[in-house]
Amino acid sequence: MRAISRAVDKFCQKHRGFGIPRLMLFIVIISAVVFILSGTGPVNLISFFGFNTALIMQGQVWRLFTWVFTPISSSILWVAVSLYFYYFIGSSLEREWGAGKFTIYYLFGVLLNIIYGFLMWLVFNMTVTLSPMYLNLSMFFAFATLFPDVSIRLFFVIPIKIKWLALVNAILFFLSIIMGIVAGEVLLAFLPVVALLNYILICGDDLLSYIRPMVKVRTSPQVVNFKKAAKQVKKDLTDKPYRHKCAVCGKTDTDYPELEFRYCSRCNGYHCFCSEHINNHIHFTEQ
Repeated sequence: MRAISRAVDKFCQKHRGFGIPRLMLFIVIISAVVFILSGTGPVNLISFFGFNTALIMQGQVWRLFTWVFTPISSSILWVAVSLYFYYFIGSSLEREWGAGKFTIYYLFGVLLNIIYGFLMWLVFNMTVTLSPMYLNLSMFFAFATLFPDVSIRLFFVIPIKIKWLALVNAILFFLSIIMGIVAGEVLLAFLPVVALLNYILICGDDLLSYIRPMVKVRTSPQVVNFKKAAKQVKKDLTDKPYRHKCAVCGKTDTDYPELEFRYCSRCNGYHCFCSEHINNHIHFTEQ
């Protein structure tokens, strides 16, 4: 998992122009249009856009991707709230990772769903109905892993931390798999697992780092010791002509006084980064 995550980070650093900026905004807008036209227009776009392996093989290749825009509910209120919520977490992930990594994460999830759908049809002659529900759930889990203490208002009233919502969703997620197995639909029961492989492969290491008690003990003092790091920087000012230096590009506050410099709490040790690279760098880890 760590190797894949690092490979993605390195690719994004080498190809800074890669990615679709504001990808989630486009997806939300198209999904909203599909929902509205399906209820008011002469053509039911939901049935026209849904994933169907047999129809795809007959030439309706747009169904490979248009299933992403099909709504998961017929309720206007529920669709509106869910689209806003997934826009919020999608745009937050893009700000944290950059457009390149978020694009890879989302499209990788789409690709895994498509591969699973074709395998079920080619190998077992089974038709799988793909839904963006698990794709959006993978984004939700990624957001909860990166920002576990962010609070939202459940039903617009009850404040609750995102990590507890993620825990409830994870329990329901595993229950749906068990119920599918008990019902005899073993192959279809593992569709949720396949749909979340992008989360497991790219965010699995972050998740393990969060849940390991020994990491919690180690991480907590590091945040407090930023004061110690600042004192050490002041102490070293007599030997260095600068106060802050970016660990990626090497820019210093002496050469670029207008730049903002910060320390990364997820890196092992104290590593300073400029505003351009604080959210776009490979984290330092213990070797």
